Amino acid sequence: MKAYLNALGVACSLGVGKDAVAEGLFQAAAHGLRPLDGWVPARTLPLGDVTAVLPAIPPGLEHRDTRNNRLLLLAAQEIESDLRAAIARFGAARIGVVIGTSTTGIEEATRNIAARGTTGTWPEDYRYADQELGAPAAFLAEWLDIAGPCYGISTACTSGARALLSARRLLRLGLCDAVICGGVDTLCRLATNGFHALEATASERCLPFSHARRGINIGEAAALFLMTRDDAPVALLGGGASSDAYHMSSPEPDGRGAAEAMRRALAAAGIDAESIDYVNLHGTATEHNDAMESRAVADTFARPVPCSSTKALTGHTLGAAGALEAAFCWLALMDPQRRLPPHAWDGAADPALPALAFTIVGDTLSQGRRHLMSNSFAFGGNNASLILEGGA
Repeated sequence: MKAYLNALGVACSLGVGKDAVAEGLFQAAAHGLRPLDGWVPARTLPLGDVTAVLPAIPPGLEHRDTRNNRLLLLAAQEIESDLRAAIARFGAARIGVVIGTSTTGIEEATRNIAARGTTGTWPEDYRYADQELGAPAAFLAEWLDIAGPCYGISTACTSGARALLSARRLLRLGLCDAVICGGVDTLCRLATNGFHALEATASERCLPFSHARRGINIGEAAALFLMTRDDAPVALLGGGASSDAYHMSSPEPDGRGAAEAMRRALAAAGIDAESIDYVNLHGTATEHNDAMESRAVADTFARPVPCSSTKALTGHTLGAAGALEAAFCWLALMDPQRRLPPHAWDGAADPALPALAFTIVGDTLSQGRRHLMSNSFAFGGNNASLILEGGA
């Protein structure tokens, strides 16, 4: 079953809204990373933060006030008219919400825990529910006053991609007529210090697949789709997932789990690897991820397929990454010039890895219906791959 992505709202360090994000994405003249202090002790890190003023939480929902929810609201406001039209058409009980996240309100919780350690009492505004993984989905459902299935997904860096797969499943099972789905994550000290402790963060802009790669830059983003069965220019044609469970934080070195997710996505979409016109790589710029993914891509595709990692433009947005990078594929399919996201790096390929066909600024899709793949891989061997179809 095709599930159509009828509307997209997006905010990340490249900008707010589809037009601003597309301009930064396709030109790659500037990136959204900037050096910030205070996120890990005694170190400056390049981070992809959203600098726009975030909207206030609507009256009556003050109990949902977190940066995560404010960023999610910013993305939702871009497509609010589409969301409310769907509610009016299908009814509140037939609209679902599935949001992928990994940080929710944990930054606010961290501050409150620190305050309790100092004063011995919880601050009056502390709410444990803010850090629950379903909090962003519940916030959207309360704001829109809808009553369909509503839940969060947290599978680390595949969360946003898994949310889209779950939304498609709700439509296929007939449980919903429309699903609001995507991902959101905001910067938090728990995540930045965690990756720093794993020695996975780079002190400079990340270089996916480069011989000089040194680790990730962390970012924040929200990407939100309205998914229905109604015909639209872009469809989520299929998706696949796997779990290789090789290690808690390292991927299986030969990429078998990642390749399995891609093969399952192709099978679900009913196409073969030759039909894929572009792959948005997970491409974190860590030593092990890039090595594993390059092997998985080489194993899956018999020919060089245009591909790129966009994390050098936005940072790794963790639980939002799968939705954000699916949004980049959506933007490419909707772009009047049919531009592809370029691979931003130093051009120094790692000779130990299989060679990949990285895109450059100005690369475009040919005319006709096109198929784009978006990969997301996560801690614990959690793998997901999406295939979007669009174009005329």
